[in-house]
Amino acid sequence: MEKVKKALNEYAVARWGILLLVGFILSVNYYFYDAFSTLKDLMKIEFGFTNTQYGLFVAFYSIPNTFLLMAVVGGVILDKLGIRRTGFLFVFFMALGAFITAYGASSHYSNGGFGYGFMQSFLPDYSPELKMMLLGRFFYGLGAETSIVVVSKVLVKWFNGRDLALAFGLKVGFGRLGTFAALRISPIVAGTGAGLSNAIWLSAVLVGIGLLAMVVYIIFDTKLNSQIETSKTKTKQDEFKLKDIVDILSNKTFIFIALLCVTFYSAVFPFNAFAPDFLFHKFGVSYKESGVISSYLPLGTMFFTPFFGFIIDKYGRAATAMIFGAAVLTLVHLTFAFTYFSPIVLMVLLGISFSLVPAAMWPSMIKLVDYKQMGTAYGLMYSIQNLGLFAIPIAAGAILDATNPGNPQTLNYTPTMIMFILLSLLGLVFAFLLKREDKNHSYGIDLPMNREE
Repeated sequence: MEKVKKALNEYAVARWGILLLVGFILSVNYYFYDAFSTLKDLMKIEFGFTNTQYGLFVAFYSIPNTFLLMAVVGGVILDKLGIRRTGFLFVFFMALGAFITAYGASSHYSNGGFGYGFMQSFLPDYSPELKMMLLGRFFYGLGAETSIVVVSKVLVKWFNGRDLALAFGLKVGFGRLGTFAALRISPIVAGTGAGLSNAIWLSAVLVGIGLLAMVVYIIFDTKLNSQIETSKTKTKQDEFKLKDIVDILSNKTFIFIALLCVTFYSAVFPFNAFAPDFLFHKFGVSYKESGVISSYLPLGTMFFTPFFGFIIDKYGRAATAMIFGAAVLTLVHLTFAFTYFSPIVLMVLLGISFSLVPAAMWPSMIKLVDYKQMGTAYGLMYSIQNLGLFAIPIAAGAILDATNPGNPQTLNYTPTMIMFILLSLLGLVFAFLLKREDKNHSYGIDLPMNREE
């Protein structure tokens, strides 16, 4: 009897190798997103940014995914066109936006380079540097969120039934590795300001290397598809239909996961964007030291998220983990707002919270939707998430300006922290509703992820 050759995704070495490859793409994505959080004060000095304008810069990432629904559109494109074409297109947009942003921060541009005169001709309250960087941030956001959706579907394709939650936990860990590196490296490269442009260019070059990594992945994906298609033909019933969006949104459990996603991430990512500045003003540490303290958040998640993913694969309890993670987040923000308790300990606890919820939430999607809907479901999740990632950084900056008139030497962050507390409390409520809805409909989110072979 002729031995049937195994598909590429049935080899453990191939699966984990693919995870390393797409994990690198995710790392450079997060590196670029977070590289600016330790550069806030230098950008205010160099480019004249206000707190509100810095918040706008952070938020501009989310405009294409919030108002143009590009994460949803990207998810639909992913389900229609597949991983290879969608992945290359949107990682290219991500790299393009990164280079435009770096160009906008360069001395060549500030000295009258291409586009400077045009950017100077409108909206005089905003500097030409800010406007070019906003354009870059827009294109970066256009590509970055869908590229994360692509990576999620890659993991479902290669790991479904085989350590999927662990793979998602490691995926999150790769993202946090990028954040950790950005918080540590950016302030060192920028120095006291002379290296600000170099720090931003470094982050852009890394995203460009991520595009090359996507090209390498395409080669492996082509090989896997050729193996799968010889044994399994796609039927009309398997093809994606726009009606699938209605089906996904009619699932109350999905809605509660999405609402938990937007409130939880809105209480973490925007906080992280302001965290070095918050630590500088409340605890009196230097910006370099505040970047080091802030880096304990992603450092913790690099280790905790894969561990929790392994536990969820083997023992389940994903819905319970989301409740516990949301509760820890609420406690951390309350303590940050009203005490002077060790910020290092609080950042580690925040890392545990930020490990529990993602490790449980993202792989749970396979319990709710079919594979043919996976890209669309993740796209909807990321689009809803971006509502918060757009609004909250602007709100945080506006609250800082409104409650600290006259640009005082020490900013009072308490009103801003109250906003983060309310967001984390909402997330906790949605986590409880999710667990109840899962129990009522028997989706099995609290059951182990691994298949019984």
